[in-house]
Amino acid sequence: MGETAKTDGVRKKSWFAGLKTEFKKIVWPDQKTLVSQTTAVVLVSIAVGIMIAVLDMIIQYGLNFLVG
Repeated sequence: MGETAKTDGVRKKSWFAGLKTEFKKIVWPDQKTLVSQTTAVVLVSIAVGIMIAVLDMIIQYGLNFLVG
C-alpha cells in the first residue's frame, strides 16, 4: 500500500504532462471561422425550435379536434 502512494504522485505528474502536451496539439479556429460556425449553430437552433413549435401546434390542434 505504501508503494501505491509513491507512484500516485508520479502518475499525476505524468498525467498532467500528457495533458499539457495534448493541449499544445489543439488547433484553435480563427475569428472568421468561429463567427461563421457560431452563426450557423444559432440559425439551425432557431429553425429547429420553430419546426418543433409548429409541429406542437399541429398535434395540439389535432388532439383538441379529436377530444373536443
